[in-house]
Amino acid sequence: MTSTAPPPRWLSGRSLAALAASVVACFAASQLGALATYPNLGWYEGLAKPWFRPPNWAFPVAWTILYAMMALAAWRVAMTSEGAPRRRALTAFGVQLALNIAWSFAFFAARSPLLGLVDIAALLAAILWTIVRFRPIDGLAAALLCPYVLWVSYAATLNAAILILNP
Repeated sequence: MTSTAPPPRWLSGRSLAALAASVVACFAASQLGALATYPNLGWYEGLAKPWFRPPNWAFPVAWTILYAMMALAAWRVAMTSEGAPRRRALTAFGVQLALNIAWSFAFFAARSPLLGLVDIAALLAAILWTIVRFRPIDGLAAALLCPYVLWVSYAATLNAAILILNP
């Protein structure tokens, strides 16, 4: 850890408030994305999809786990850094979270696999940027985002395949 922040008190009031804020932010993002997704599932079901698409039940399971890991990562960074390093890291986190939400609106609400693909490319870059910002502060926080970048890479491949199959 390269931060000059004092060691975190993981069970302090500040820590629990930071954890709650991280969980609320991540699961609020989930719910905002769901607002765009669920009304458009009929449209999605009508699209041609590639053979490697997972079953529908896998998406909420995977995303619940990923949002929980994202919340833990943000909490750890909030608790183990201060000043400009924390601000830059959490700004990167906020940008990727906004792009995460935007994907659901681009792909589902706009019914545009092309806009979804443009957004998901930016999302992948933002997740990698967040990992780069998190790593010097807390290696575990950065590692917690690795399954997320893998899943979003897979989702980008799925998004691209849907675009190709549905010109």
